[in-house]
Amino acid sequence: MKNKYMPTAFSLYLNYFVHGFGVIILAQNMNFLAKQWGTNTAGVAVVISSLGIGRLIVLFVSGALSDRFGRKPFVLLGTATYLLFFAGIILSKSVAIAYVFGVLAGIANSFLDSGTYPALMEMFPDSKGTANVIIKAFISGGQFILPLLISFLISNGLWFGWTFILCIIILGLNGIFMLMAGKFPQVSEIKKEEKNETKKKVSDTRANFWFDGTLFILYGYISQATFYLVSQWLSEYGEKAAGMSATGAHALISYYSVGSLVCVFVTAALARRTVKEISFLSVYTLISFVSLLAMYIFPNPVICSVMSFVVGFSAAGGVMQLGLTVMADFFPSGKGTITGAFYTAGSIASFTIPLFTSMMASNMGNIILFDVFIALAGFIITTLITLRYRRLFRKNRLRGAKNEDSSN
Repeated sequence: MKNKYMPTAFSLYLNYFVHGFGVIILAQNMNFLAKQWGTNTAGVAVVISSLGIGRLIVLFVSGALSDRFGRKPFVLLGTATYLLFFAGIILSKSVAIAYVFGVLAGIANSFLDSGTYPALMEMFPDSKGTANVIIKAFISGGQFILPLLISFLISNGLWFGWTFILCIIILGLNGIFMLMAGKFPQVSEIKKEEKNETKKKVSDTRANFWFDGTLFILYGYISQATFYLVSQWLSEYGEKAAGMSATGAHALISYYSVGSLVCVFVTAALARRTVKEISFLSVYTLISFVSLLAMYIFPNPVICSVMSFVVGFSAAGGVMQLGLTVMADFFPSGKGTITGAFYTAGSIASFTIPLFTSMMASNMGNIILFDVFIALAGFIITTLITLRYRRLFRKNRLRGAKNEDSSN
């Protein structure tokens, strides 16, 4: 709490609370938006895919530019662009116009990511993994609360757009605070810290840029795809495949979000006890695979409710943020660029997954089965990353021990 960046960090986390709304707000309002835009749920799914395009357009470039110009400008750009998205969606009257604002949401998310993740790693250099995982707690908080708010609006016959207005208010006030009082590490401090990290890690570790980098890029895609797919279609699956009521099906997202919140606290507690970030990756992806498989094989209300919590814990509880932190261990120079590359892969998933699933919308079981195979691929890749990590950093420790012996 004595860290001078704590107020700014909380402001950064609050942006991601609203982002938690933004991730699922279109899917949670599918029927209302389809009516407003004169389309069907498949049409809304196409608009949802536009968020991935927006991320893809600017994420890698904005990550590299944040290394050069600092983190604050990109956080402010992200906040302003997100405001345009929430306002534009409730004013849109067609899929084409909504698609444009969906692209803006993806751009906003990219700006936030390129400024926020590197900033938090620089604000809290001794607890980078925990600082990044807490982002997921705020995202999950938003994803937990939004379905409850929507259920309240529906049960009281109120306009669905009030949740969009709430997002505009929170982002507007938070943006003013960030503009006036936000404090970030200076670019010169960042470069000095990265140079020290490079001396300590890269010179001894010798990570293979193409092999290790490719593994992380693939994991960036798969980790995003796993939880993004289930977060978008879980309610529909519960209602159409498991025979749940509309209210019960919406509650699945809340169970999913509670699971992700619990995982954040469990992971943070274990990380504080010196459990390394790499230790979580393959375990969590295996749990994701098993829980999704159980949901597919046994599509009933009880199993869906329990497994919604479990898949939220394992796939959406910060495992992607942990993957980014581990990637920074492999490649410590240029955190903004690394963030851009990692999340660009995720943005491709955000774009392609809704397109794939929109073609499967007539059979909810096929959508979840698709996610089962994605989670299995994630387990294979994280196992390879874990083996590479242990091999590389074991060499690092052995080399350090030999150097110490020779000096003595």
